[in-house]
Amino acid sequence: QVQLVESGGGLVQAGGSLRLSCAASGRTFSNEAMGWFHQAPGKGREFVAGINWSGRYTYYADSVKGRFTISRDNAKNTVYLQMNMLKPEDTAVYYCAAKMKGLPSSNGDEYDDWGRGTLVTVSS
Repeated sequence: QVQLVESGGGLVQAGGSLRLSCAASGRTFSNEAMGWFHQAPGKGREFVAGINWSGRYTYYADSVKGRFTISRDNAKNTVYLQMNMLKPEDTAVYYCAAKMKGLPSSNGDEYDDWGRGTLVTVSS
């Protein structure tokens, strides 16, 4: 099992930026594909971004392409989500997730471990 702890959420005005971090411990982090998901009030969990173990391959939901960037530092066991040009519709709890095998996926059921989430609120 890998333990994941998200941080960096908060309140920001539309057009602003936030950087989320997800610190991992437990299994060898550098072997894991990682993903960010969010869940808005009253809605289901949605894929935001994913990154493979080396950081070479990244994937994004259409709604965040060009605004969000996922990255990782395997020496620090941390994955990041840089969020720019934030919109009120980005308001959600953001979760990071670890996938032991293969490439990251937009299907949350394929991930093995989840953090508890960090709340991002974007005001208009």
